[in-house]
Amino acid sequence: MHFYPTERIALFIDGANLYATAKSLGFDIDYKRLLGLFRQKGHLIRALYYTALAEEQEYSSIRPLIDWLDYNGFSMVTKPTKEFTDTTGRRKVKGNMDIELAVDAMRLADSLDHIVIFSGDGDFRSLVAALQQKGKRVSVVSTLQTQPPMVADELRRQADQFIDLAELEDQVGRAQGGGGGGSPNGGRSTREGRGHSGRGAILASREPTYQGDDDFAEEEV
Repeated sequence: MHFYPTERIALFIDGANLYATAKSLGFDIDYKRLLGLFRQKGHLIRALYYTALAEEQEYSSIRPLIDWLDYNGFSMVTKPTKEFTDTTGRRKVKGNMDIELAVDAMRLADSLDHIVIFSGDGDFRSLVAALQQKGKRVSVVSTLQTQPPMVADELRRQADQFIDLAELEDQVGRAQGGGGGGSPNGGRSTREGRGHSGRGAILASREPTYQGDDDFAEEEV
């Protein structure tokens, strides 16, 4: 993983895709450690996290994660999921954030030198190419260590640098036994630490179960 120390860096995290990737590798993401790692690599300008929320639910398991990230250095980009019934009578929930991520990356590009995209979705290949045409370096974080690989081949080849998440486990994975260093409350509102059992390690497993390029979940009705 190569970064120039003077680079202005931004992280664009496709939450559902990162969750699925980490789950397939068998470990949980400690977002505090992840942010710290990239702060060491250069000038971290933004860390944006994208996820869809089922607003009609009284309680969402991802809400504690959203609150913690929002208070601890991440910029949250969310939108409501959309539910519909297809022609076979199956209920589907759609929560795709690709457009929001792509628009933000292009909008912020002029203020950045290096864009890091946490996703293996092949739909982002055109975004990577457009950013490169603006003179930006683009890294993609996903994995080849699963069957099938979580990263689309065309996206991996287009990127200036491919970073395999499996190789970052020791640096961004949650420590065994639940210790992540520091209380998520940090002396702030209790809203920030709600649901984290007093741990600083915020788990990727709190991401909703949207998987695959389309971020679809299905439920029989």
